[in-house]
Amino acid sequence: MPPRCPRRVRSHPARAARLAAAALAAVIAILMSTGAAHAEPSPAQLEAQIDEAWNQLEPTIEKYNQVHTLLKDNQAKAAALQRQLQPLEAQVEAAMGQVSEIAVRAFKGGQVTALDVLLHTDSPEALLGQLAVVNEIARNQRASVRSVAEARDKLAGDKQALDAIIAQQSQQDADLAAKKKEIEGKIAELQKLRQQAYGSGGGTGALKPVACPVDYLGGPGGTAAKKACSLIGKPYVWGAAGPDGYDCSGLTLTAWAAAGVKLRHYTKWQWEDTKAVSRSELRPGDLVFFFSDLHHMGLYVGGGWMVHAPTTGDHVRMAKLEGRPITGYRRPG
Repeated sequence: MPPRCPRRVRSHPARAARLAAAALAAVIAILMSTGAAHAEPSPAQLEAQIDEAWNQLEPTIEKYNQVHTLLKDNQAKAAALQRQLQPLEAQVEAAMGQVSEIAVRAFKGGQVTALDVLLHTDSPEALLGQLAVVNEIARNQRASVRSVAEARDKLAGDKQALDAIIAQQSQQDADLAAKKKEIEGKIAELQKLRQQAYGSGGGTGALKPVACPVDYLGGPGGTAAKKACSLIGKPYVWGAAGPDGYDCSGLTLTAWAAAGVKLRHYTKWQWEDTKAVSRSELRPGDLVFFFSDLHHMGLYVGGGWMVHAPTTGDHVRMAKLEGRPITGYRRPG
């Protein structure tokens, strides 16, 4: 007898539908429970995290600006002192070479007596004259060499003290530079958060939502404001003052440089080098400082707006002053 084909089992339509519905409900329940456990933070929460983290990083950046600038200034001073020391050393050597044997012995405190002269003198008159000459030579050579040597020793002492300061600042500079990798790692994490919240563009809106400057002003302040506005869109680069990127104090010093006013690359120095103005006196070009340690700043462009370099991953942009932790307003010039 030929083998029989196995019997095909037909599933009941209603039963299959019930099974499919139950499976779908189970999957949905799993997905919902997973989503609840790993809920993504909202854009507002991410922005708050970025602001908090950046406010911890930016003071380090500004401190680096300060130390690095001071180090370069002191290194230049040390080089200038070294250039002054070289001719003084040569003068001392030349003066010592020109001193006669007797004058050298006198300058060094050796024994110069009448016997030294008597052995080479034929008469009492010549003896007296030559003794006078010996004394004059010794006196003049001592004074000449001493004055140059004193100047040399003073400069050498100044340079030694400056070298000690440079050594300390070099260590600080190296320590801060060593943090760069760590800072950049944190910055990369922040950028990922920004991309999660806003996409790969990293923006939170238009960089220039209104006309910039909002209020037109002639003079240096107006020139600085227009320069700041022209830099909108440039990337934030910590420790930079252009032309390819800017940090907050690098942006403001570049803007005011266009008006012929020199500011130093450090927020606290810019605070110190400018005069206070009130909120009612605020006009385009004025500097706006934030936080108690002054670690961030922007440049006012009118209408309640400023231009600033906000944070890494971002760009020079306009922002409203309202709602920010303003410490004070200052005016250069």
